[in-house]
Amino acid sequence: IIMPESIKKHGVHWKNVDYLIFNTYIWWMNTFSIKVLRGSFDEGATEYDEVERPVAYRRVLKTWAKWVDKNIDPNRTAVFFMSMSPLHIKSLDWNNPDGIKCAKETTPIQNATMPLSVGTDKRLFVIAHNITQSMKRVPVSFLNITALSEYRKDAHTSVYTIRQGKMLTAEQQADPEHFADCIHWCLPGLPDTWNEFLYTQIISRT
Repeated sequence: IIMPESIKKHGVHWKNVDYLIFNTYIWWMNTFSIKVLRGSFDEGATEYDEVERPVAYRRVLKTWAKWVDKNIDPNRTAVFFMSMSPLHIKSLDWNNPDGIKCAKETTPIQNATMPLSVGTDKRLFVIAHNITQSMKRVPVSFLNITALSEYRKDAHTSVYTIRQGKMLTAEQQADPEHFADCIHWCLPGLPDTWNEFLYTQIISRT
């Protein structure tokens, strides 16, 4: 259940900082429809609406945008919003019918002549971009990491990952269909490139 008004609880810790960097995406992909609470649990609300993912996403980001505009001093704090980090779950998306998710991928997607389709919900991308760019009082820098990251099927932790705090066993590594992590990324790796974008934005303000 999404509680769109709950930002106030955590937002008290975000005031008067130098930089605020937001992103939100992956957990929105668990279901096609999402329950959105009417009101607040603190006020005794128990009823909710079940809406499609983009509707809930837009509602939550609008609440976030209102909070930022009302509570953040643009002369004190620079605000950034990082676009969605893509997944690489279906090897057919990059024409590898014999592949298993992102396992054993060692090179980026090479074909740059056609638009990629790796399952990214571009509706959420458009919503995030439009809301951040329509904010009036507090400017938000929208960092688009999505397009370049969609090519990096090779950059995930794959079978070299952890489950419940422990590295995968050899038996688990031999079963990428169930254990390959094609959501998170290797470090050092692609997230360092994202940080370079962010760093460039920060130093360009000085």
